[in-house]
Amino acid sequence: MADSFVIAVASGKGGTGKTTVATNLALLISRAGKKVQYVDCDVEEPNGHIFLKPAIEKTEAVTVAVPQVELDKCTGCGKCGEICQYSAIVAFKKNVLTFEQLCHSCGGCMLVCPTNAIKEKQKEIGSIDHGSADSVGFVQGRLQIGDVRSPALIRQVRQRTAAEGTVIIDAPPGTSCPVIEAVKGVDFVLLVTEPTPFGLNDLMLAVGMVRELKLPFAVVINRSDVGDDKVRQYCRAEEIDVALEIPDDRRIAEAYSRGDMVIDVLGEYQKHFADLAEHIEGKVYAQRGL
Repeated sequence: MADSFVIAVASGKGGTGKTTVATNLALLISRAGKKVQYVDCDVEEPNGHIFLKPAIEKTEAVTVAVPQVELDKCTGCGKCGEICQYSAIVAFKKNVLTFEQLCHSCGGCMLVCPTNAIKEKQKEIGSIDHGSADSVGFVQGRLQIGDVRSPALIRQVRQRTAAEGTVIIDAPPGTSCPVIEAVKGVDFVLLVTEPTPFGLNDLMLAVGMVRELKLPFAVVINRSDVGDDKVRQYCRAEEIDVALEIPDDRRIAEAYSRGDMVIDVLGEYQKHFADLAEHIEGKVYAQRGL
């Protein structure tokens, strides 16, 4: 692979095999003697650890700043509520209500308060695990149950990515804010899909997202020999590169159910993922004009 770049593995919907592709690609690159880090940004349900089985060396708490109001200083002017676009703070008379789950930690309410009645306090939203697995550096975020601020946690996870080598980011499914936070600024995106009506619909949304972000990308079709040919037709019509097709192989499903790596159980897939790594390498080099 190239000396230093970031690949995001994403999908328009869940259940397409995104984590299977991300973990096997990371392990394959590592066993080729390359420095690689797997980063699980699917913070609401991270599952890369099931397959890579890392030894966790450190866990750190992640917090965000939320407002805390000193009511004895508040005059009830309402300026804090006026500036907040998310209704995370509401003032009436001399009472102020804060809704921490809605807060985006912009600090605007604190800046406009004329009496300095608003201070910041830290609220824990999740954690980040650091470890390693078979020479693969491992980082994963875990959002606290009941919390909704996954973009804030993903932003912190992205800040822990390695400065050298290849970084494989396992993005959340879909095309909403958490996904954009996970993939923005990467060097290449792999979109994993399946040949079904839902797979095609959500692939089209994901393609629109990466094109809007101006990110180079290719498609992986999982369970490629089931369903219909409409995903391939769409990719041909849109001149989208299909980098890999993975058939509906029962042995892969059995390996997945056991938490085993495909490239360990099925030797022929070592070449498939090696070819995928080489394909991405060529695309990245081309983008860089090398």
